[in-house]
Amino acid sequence: MKTRFLFLVVLISSYCFSQSVNDYKVVLIPLKFDFVKSDNQYRLATLSKFNLSKAGFQGFYDNEPLPKENNDRCSLLYFDVVKEKSFLTTKLYITFKDCNGKIIFKSDIGISKEKDFQLAYTEALNKAFISVYALQYKYNDAGNSNPIAVSKPSPSPVSQVAPVALPIDEADNSQNVIVDNSKMLYAQPTATGFQLIDSAPKVIMKVFNTSGKDCFIAAKGNIQGVLIAKDNQWFFEYYLNDKLISEKIEVKF
Repeated sequence: MKTRFLFLVVLISSYCFSQSVNDYKVVLIPLKFDFVKSDNQYRLATLSKFNLSKAGFQGFYDNEPLPKENNDRCSLLYFDVVKEKSFLTTKLYITFKDCNGKIIFKSDIGISKEKDFQLAYTEALNKAFISVYALQYKYNDAGNSNPIAVSKPSPSPVSQVAPVALPIDEADNSQNVIVDNSKMLYAQPTATGFQLIDSAPKVIMKVFNTSGKDCFIAAKGNIQGVLIAKDNQWFFEYYLNDKLISEKIEVKF
């Protein structure tokens, strides 16, 4: 009887830990979590995708088209953020589930005592992600019976060209465009807008909300200007020696 019991324990343990986040390459991120009222409220979806990318995962919002290799829903890992009831503090934790709703991983609880919702959710979620980073995730291609091949988009030719200053109008050299796609920046939500960080991570620029969704007040070091969207691209514009400079910025919000 004791031998049978031990065998059963080993069998159950083997089954429970047979799955790992390393067996999945693509994570599906909901735009709306159960404890908020609207899509990407408090920038939670944006912040989640940013952190997942930093942790090595390939994250897609649930309204984004997936690579054709991932039409099988069971090839995906399902991300969620859960809020625990708490008095005077905000507590969030992260789960990764398979297609059957089985929890593959549950993070430690991130806690914030901030009163402002934006600050509280941002701090709590970032703290919850600490245990996700501790996983040191690495996709286990060999361990997946149905390997998921998601090709990374090839860099545009412009991204391999050294930064140059190009005149917008030959008749008017008062405005220049600096094209520098060599460094991708990632937008991390703050209480007043975003901070744009590189892969280090290092804060490169701070941007502040305005009444327009495609225009931010921006500060890059001692340079102040605006970050605006034109033709689905972002530009940091400022004056230098009485000339308007338009610097193209690669940003992922």
